[in-house]
Amino acid sequence: MTGAPAEGPRPARLIATLAGAVRAHPRAAAALAFWSVWEAAPQALFGLAVARAVDAFSADRPGRAAAWLGVLAAAALVGAFGTRRLYRPLAGIVEPFRDDLVHRVTRGAVHRSLRGRAETGAVARLTHQVEIVRDAFGGLLVVLRGFAVAAAGAFAGLLALMPWMLVLVVPPLLLGLALFAALLGTAAARQRELIVGEEGIAERTSALAEGLRDVTACGGEERVRAALGREVDAQAAAGRAVARMAAARALAVAVGGWLPLLLILVAAPWLLRHGATPGTILGGLTYVLHGLQPALHTLVQGMGAGGLRLAVTLARIMETGGPDDPPAALSAPSGATDASVGADAPAVELRSVTFAYGPGAEPVIRDLTLTIPQGDHLAVVGPSGIGKSTLASLIAGVVTPDEGRVRVGGAPPGDPRRRVLIPQEAYVFTGSLRDNIAYLCPDAADDAVGRAADAVGLTTLAQRLGGLGGRVDPAALSAGERQLIALARAHLAPMPLLVLDEAGCHLDPTAEARAEEALARRPGTLVVIAHRISSALRARRVLVLDGTRARLGTHAELLADSPLYRDLVGHWITGPSRHPAGGDVRASRPPRRSGWRAPGYGPRSCG
Repeated sequence: MTGAPAEGPRPARLIATLAGAVRAHPRAAAALAFWSVWEAAPQALFGLAVARAVDAFSADRPGRAAAWLGVLAAAALVGAFGTRRLYRPLAGIVEPFRDDLVHRVTRGAVHRSLRGRAETGAVARLTHQVEIVRDAFGGLLVVLRGFAVAAAGAFAGLLALMPWMLVLVVPPLLLGLALFAALLGTAAARQRELIVGEEGIAERTSALAEGLRDVTACGGEERVRAALGREVDAQAAAGRAVARMAAARALAVAVGGWLPLLLILVAAPWLLRHGATPGTILGGLTYVLHGLQPALHTLVQGMGAGGLRLAVTLARIMETGGPDDPPAALSAPSGATDASVGADAPAVELRSVTFAYGPGAEPVIRDLTLTIPQGDHLAVVGPSGIGKSTLASLIAGVVTPDEGRVRVGGAPPGDPRRRVLIPQEAYVFTGSLRDNIAYLCPDAADDAVGRAADAVGLTTLAQRLGGLGGRVDPAALSAGERQLIALARAHLAPMPLLVLDEAGCHLDPTAEARAEEALARRPGTLVVIAHRISSALRARRVLVLDGTRARLGTHAELLADSPLYRDLVGHWITGPSRHPAGGDVRASRPPRRSGWRAPGYGPRSCG
């Protein structure tokens, strides 16, 4: 189970976090407050209209009574209009907060993985707990705003009816709120046990699924069942403890919601002697019975259920979410702290690396030894499924070898400050084009961002979007356009190693060539998992994977020594052309065999 810190959720931190989420969107917050005032209209007029109508009926003035009831109906329409307008600004606060939590959970999982810690608990946080926070935060805003609207309307109405009534209503209401606040600490502790237990069960079941065959082979079913059963029982006990806190919340509602009603009834003779009318008494009871009491009940139930889940779940996400710095803050390479890391270390070094997808599976990479010096430009070619993308994942630290060792710059792989991995499906996000390109280098000047865009051929798309400040809508872009944005991001990034895993497979050959050549001119080391064999012509060296062995050399050397490479090139013929790394090669024209295609190198296939 993921170890949970001993301390529970901190109310001050929770309040600061939620208040910050509201302050981060001032326009949405202002709209929410504005329409809440409209919604408060019937709350403020309800008891007053009842009081005036009752007194008018008592005085045999039905027309005046009907007029007051008409005012109340008109106020209800105004309130309904305000309520209808509340949801858009509410979403403008809640949805960005949810997105920030997703980033935090993902960042925390990445940081722990880089430190060698398994992060199966992150699945529960990302798929379940973030949605709990999103729903609970939205519900809490609605509840708090609703209570504030009801209380402000009731207080204004009571003040207009008879100020003395506030003395009968406000103190017990505050006492009920204080009692509820006193219960929150214990209730939060119980809710925390429920959340942490949920993570533990998720992690244990994930481990059980992975090792089920071994458990069965060793005859350990009963032992595993007992261990998992104890955690399930503990989780059930925590759930019952949370449910018991609901009974305690009823006391707060009784004191804050029912006691004012009783005090008004007891004090009614005194109020009548001091100027109150029967309508005034009924109006005051209306404010309590139909305004404050339901609002307090909703507040206590909402805070006691969704609010506690929000407090504990949010605190748990904050505890496990990694550093508060944004992901882009990791982009600047820092000085090496490992004694083995030095300027003379190879850019990439693999020593006797073997990797298979699962126990008993045939290795995809077997006993591979490879050294890529600083500043090299290497293309990796081979048929589809031969292990090219697996090699990219090993170099990037996305997967770890079953045997052998991988080093990037003399250090273990995976440090995002040392490498950029661009996969086939490029990641872009809603925002400006500049923000997308500068994601790994947020402090880059606009002219540097523009040069990176021009270098990889992004100018046409930038003009179509309206320049670097133009809005990027991922759904409106083609796969090739998304890849160009990711390639411009890699060009601008300060990391010394770029790994392109068929990152131009959705581009036409000319666009792919321009982007690769621009990235090759960039300082640092470039490793290209080739989608087209033309990538090998641009590389300084080529690695051929054929499933049983790997061959490394220049294009000319491999044409002479590797039958598979000759097959991939397609026995290209006709006049000599100068290879970028030096040496004469044959120009690129495939043989005239109808339907010929090098294995794994279809014209538009990725993968």
